[in-house]
Amino acid sequence: MSRRQTWLVLVAVVLITALPLWLVPKPANGPDGRPGEVFGGADGKAQRVIGEIAPDYKPWFAPILEPASSEIASLLFALQAAIGAGLIGYWLGASVTRDKLRRQAERDKAGATDDSEPDSHDSARRAD
Repeated sequence: MSRRQTWLVLVAVVLITALPLWLVPKPANGPDGRPGEVFGGADGKAQRVIGEIAPDYKPWFAPILEPASSEIASLLFALQAAIGAGLIGYWLGASVTRDKLRRQAERDKAGATDDSEPDSHDSARRAD
C-alpha cells in the first residue's frame, strides 16, 4: 500500500467514526420534558432515582472534565474499553511469546550440549 493510500484509508476511518456523531439528529424531548438522548445509559436513570429517594443528597465529588453530550461520553467509554482490551491483548501476546521463546532457548541449549559431547563412534573413526 502506498503512502497516499494509507492516508486515504486513515482519513476514511476518521470520517466514518466522527461523522455519525454530527449527523445524527437530536431526539425529541421525552415525556418528562427532559431532552431525549440517543445513547442514554443507566447513569442518568440512577441520578433521577437518587434525586427522588434522597432529594438532599450531594455528590461526593464533581467530574474534572464534563463531556459535552452523552454521545461523547459513550464514545470516550468505548475508547477506554478498546485501549484496555488492546493493553490486555498485548500483555497476553507478549507473555505467550516470551514463554515460547524461553522454552525454545532451553531446548536449543539442551540440544547444543548433547551435540558438543564427543560421540564414541567418532573417536573410534579418528583413531583409525
